[in-house]
Amino acid sequence: MNITATLLAQAAVFALFIAFTVKFIWPHMVRAIEARQKTIADGLAAADQGRRSLEQSNRQAEETLQQARSRAAELLAQAEKRAAELVDEARTAAREEGGREKAAAKAEIAQEMSRAREQLRDQVASLAVAGAEKILRREVDARAHAELLEQIKRQL
Repeated sequence: MNITATLLAQAAVFALFIAFTVKFIWPHMVRAIEARQKTIADGLAAADQGRRSLEQSNRQAEETLQQARSRAAELLAQAEKRAAELVDEARTAAREEGGREKAAAKAEIAQEMSRAREQLRDQVASLAVAGAEKILRREVDARAHAELLEQIKRQL
């Protein structure tokens, strides 16, 4: 056998193998590779979109958190202000109540003093009558001298 004929036959078979591969096998492989490339590209695009969406969500979450903190600080300041107002109102009410109680106590003291003076006048009048009775050594009629006793009371 001739080496040249063998080489030519092998080259022809190899050419037929290449033609068969290019005609029947290569298109399936190219489609599979393209589908795989498309799947990978879609996955990368989805991952990139997901990363951007995550970043945007993180920014929104941070903004929302900042707004919530700001609102909480405002509410806390309002609550502290209202508490201070309530304390001031309570102090004012306590002062007013203390003033009313003080005025009532003064009025009660004045009334008690008036009663005590009246009782003291009555006792002084009785003592004066008793003293006069002892001095005169006779009995004094209280009904007859009621006007005199009233004058003594008014003078005291």
